[in-house]
Amino acid sequence: MTEPKLRFKADDGSKFPEWEEKTLFDVLDDVVDFRGRTPKKLGMDWCPEKTDYLALSALNVKMGYIDDSVEPHYGDSILYRRWMNGKELYKGEVLFTTEAPMGNVAQVPDNKPYILSQRVIALIPVKDVICDDFFCCVLQSRIVQLYLKKLATGGTAQGISQKSLEKLRLTFPSLSEQQKIASFLSSIDEIIQSTESELTAWQERKKGVMQKIFNREVRFKADDGSEFPEWEEKRLGEVCEYGKSHGIGQNYVGTENMLSAFGGVMIENTESECNGILYSSGDILMSNIRPYLKKVWLANREGVCSTDVLVFHPMKIESKYLYCLIASDFFITKVMSAAKGSKMPRGDKKHIMEISVFVPCHLEQCKIAECLSTIDEATALIKQELSAWKEFKKGLLQQMFV
Repeated sequence: MTEPKLRFKADDGSKFPEWEEKTLFDVLDDVVDFRGRTPKKLGMDWCPEKTDYLALSALNVKMGYIDDSVEPHYGDSILYRRWMNGKELYKGEVLFTTEAPMGNVAQVPDNKPYILSQRVIALIPVKDVICDDFFCCVLQSRIVQLYLKKLATGGTAQGISQKSLEKLRLTFPSLSEQQKIASFLSSIDEIIQSTESELTAWQERKKGVMQKIFNREVRFKADDGSEFPEWEEKRLGEVCEYGKSHGIGQNYVGTENMLSAFGGVMIENTESECNGILYSSGDILMSNIRPYLKKVWLANREGVCSTDVLVFHPMKIESKYLYCLIASDFFITKVMSAAKGSKMPRGDKKHIMEISVFVPCHLEQCKIAECLSTIDEATALIKQELSAWKEFKKGLLQQMFV
């Protein structure tokens, strides 16, 4: 790890001392549960009162933060003790995953006893040498993540050993410069968290609006103030059909480049030609592998897709309204109700076309689609802003830790 491109200065404008190279374990005061002790499969009674569990999955969702929504597993999991000789961790101390996934980082959320699940360790730096917040940033840096991948062992579930971690050499600034760096990056993290909260609020707002619309609690009116006709209940197969034509085309879409949570697609090589099922602009594409991931896209171009992607071609329905129906929690729940398979469930194509949907007249469909598109546009802008801030932080980390 060489001298960083981006340096901070002291409050009086003077330069901080040069960074010093040390091994990772030179700056650690303690490593809690690197491999842990393996108790029997016990439930809540095994753990002292007021002790929480931190599962591996809690560090998977948001790098740098504990995901409070992850439910811990008690009696059906092998649990590892969180403390050694009664020692408890404190707020801000750094948690690290050593395997599957490897290298995820988070900080202890508060001062109270925990039990860490398998493959989650606590790396506790020497307090007067390393700042916890700075140390967390170091472990998230690109150079550390590349080191982990280089020395990882194992097949599908790759991991890093304590011996390999002990050899990791890094350069560290003075404690004062660490605190400057950590404070600066924390201000960016606050903006990212605020933007993520705003994005979540818009997504929840859309869910609420869709629920009221599709439950017909809210109705639109014509431009002259008159009421539209009542909605008709139909089978999905009455208003659209599957795209079945095979051919060669560009803009390939597979389940792997479709984004979850109705995030659309990410097509990197638009000019490469592939063989697959043809789709056109206005068709709705949905991944039929693990439908609960909510991979749905309203095509704005023509191209080809994998056979694992269903193509819905509108016939007697407005394309944007059909997308609103398919890209809804209601529809995904219906698809999953008849999905086949456990590890990789697939939607039943015949069942999908039998799903009942309520369809308003064409003009009201357009009004509904326009309303929801407005929310989608606001959400897209927030996503772009969030992505920009994350890229900004990534660039800073690369300049600070090279």
